[in-house]
Amino acid sequence: MDFIAAKENAVFLGPPGTGKTHVATGLAVRACQAGHRVAFATAAQWVDRLAAGHHNGRLQDELVKLGRYPLIVIDEVGYIPFEAEAANLFFQLISNRYERASVIVTSNKPFGRWGEVFSDETVAAAMIDRLVHHAEVYSLKGESYRMRGRELGRVPASDRND
Repeated sequence: MDFIAAKENAVFLGPPGTGKTHVATGLAVRACQAGHRVAFATAAQWVDRLAAGHHNGRLQDELVKLGRYPLIVIDEVGYIPFEAEAANLFFQLISNRYERASVIVTSNKPFGRWGEVFSDETVAAAMIDRLVHHAEVYSLKGESYRMRGRELGRVPASDRND
């Protein structure tokens, strides 16, 4: 949990089912056990929360409130592409926490494809720059844990009509 005291980040990248959310959840639970306040949501849920604050004229209040959490977890970056306004809100969240509080991010997309996710290469680059400046980045590889041992889409040899 030293990364929280140091206001550093952790980023887990890899294909679906490789354990990114599992590890992020484990770290979040451990942080809670160590006495840290933690907030956990998917990227889409964070954007919805920030958009509601923005539309109510309370975005800055929402960012200040979130700044009181030493750790937030942003799960599933990349599963749903964001429109320009959502990308801007997400950037503000990352920028507001830069060197002030920790973030754990999970994503199924490598950084080189975040421009697609956020509909803007410049915003994505600025976000990645702040996110990884004080971060450990972990690339998880392999097959989905959920799919291991399954023969989906294949006909077993004994059932073939050759």
